[in-house]
Amino acid sequence: MKVRVSSFAVSIDGFGAGPDQSLEHPLGVGGPAMFEWFFRTRTWQQMHGHERGETGVDDDVAARAMEGVGAWILGRNMFGPVRGPWPDESWKGWWGDEPPYHVPVFVLTHHPRPPLPMAGGTEFRFVTDGIHSALAQATEAAGDKDVRLGGGVATVRQYLRAGLIDELRLAMAPVLLGTGEPLLHGIDLTALGYECTERIAGERATHVVLRRRSPPEGSQ
Repeated sequence: MKVRVSSFAVSIDGFGAGPDQSLEHPLGVGGPAMFEWFFRTRTWQQMHGHERGETGVDDDVAARAMEGVGAWILGRNMFGPVRGPWPDESWKGWWGDEPPYHVPVFVLTHHPRPPLPMAGGTEFRFVTDGIHSALAQATEAAGDKDVRLGGGVATVRQYLRAGLIDELRLAMAPVLLGTGEPLLHGIDLTALGYECTERIAGERATHVVLRRRSPPEGSQ
């Protein structure tokens, strides 16, 4: 079992999301440009009920990212644009009645909410006691499969700083955002035990694999 981030899009200037995320701009202003490589793949198209889409290296990477996942962890911003205490239970995510996860999804939040079962096997479970609790619950739910950390940027940074991610697969998109949410700024990956182990040239993105080879400095 691994804790992994897969196919996480990053701009050339290091941003994992654009600025001013909102209902109208869930990926931030300019953010969708980073995901063009993914949106065009057959994997993404089939997830949304279409048969079209491009095959090739990018599609192979996208398909592998969905394999072997027994549970997901998402930050609250990835689940939706609602802030503060939940006003009601009407918001059920960006994905409609049948989200693409099909396994338990643990959502980090400061505000309690009952579990939310959805069509297709997805169940959103809301965790209020931090990243370690979410990981413990996701690990138990995943069994012998992997836990995939879906983001957003702040959530990935928290798990990276804690040395809890075994494998980080980035899709480096050939776009510049200029501003937004930086993924790795101020994080010493070398001190945390990560190294680049693989680079794959896709049609629309370059895929880079970082793996944790040693425990973080100062750990027991």
